[in-house]
Amino acid sequence: MNQPISRYLDAAILVPSTTREEAVKAIQTCVELNAYSACVRPCDIELAQELCRGTETKVCVVLAFPHGLQLSASKADEAKRYVEMGVDEIDMVANYGWVKSGLWDDVKADIAAVSAVTKPAGTPLKVIFETSQLNATEIKKMVEICIEAGADFVKTSTGFNGEGAREEDVKLMLETAAGRIKVKPSGGIRDLARAQMFIDMGAHRLGVNWSSSAAICTGQGAASEGAY
Repeated sequence: MNQPISRYLDAAILVPSTTREEAVKAIQTCVELNAYSACVRPCDIELAQELCRGTETKVCVVLAFPHGLQLSASKADEAKRYVEMGVDEIDMVANYGWVKSGLWDDVKADIAAVSAVTKPAGTPLKVIFETSQLNATEIKKMVEICIEAGADFVKTSTGFNGEGAREEDVKLMLETAAGRIKVKPSGGIRDLARAQMFIDMGAHRLGVNWSSSAAICTGQGAASEGAY
């Protein structure tokens, strides 16, 4: 690891019931810890931009979260709006039902519709596909599809479906990626030891709950519970 662990963290602030006061506290914590990004709900984009302005903490937003079931055209429109608002990164959810159905051409077109918006804008696109719900063949296929569709990262989990990042899944993603796309484990990373394990494996970014960020950065404190 050649940079502080905080610079690997996309700190998620995504619980639907989060109040405005709680969102402010969470984003301020991300800034104080110098997290790579605050990963926020679409309704919190402008708030996050205001609080992160002038800092090294970027603003990341989720798209078609958490199930990925919107029309591809709707996803592209959503991406266009976020790019126009000036978000730094976008984490989109692949269509889980299509993945499980083996509708690979549809899955690829769905991702490509979004990357056609993000790529020209220079906005990194991460694609989430709930690896804990997929078998090894499906995970490998999804990594290849994301590469072909022009995504910048593959990401394990939303934090709202299944157990999150598993060591064997991340290893498989890294091996399949072979340096062609970046890998972001997310979900269930709540302490320094687990975060460090994924970094040592070669992960490029980590999705963590914002409330776990301090424990990860300092190596102290109990692992937090809840989504992510």
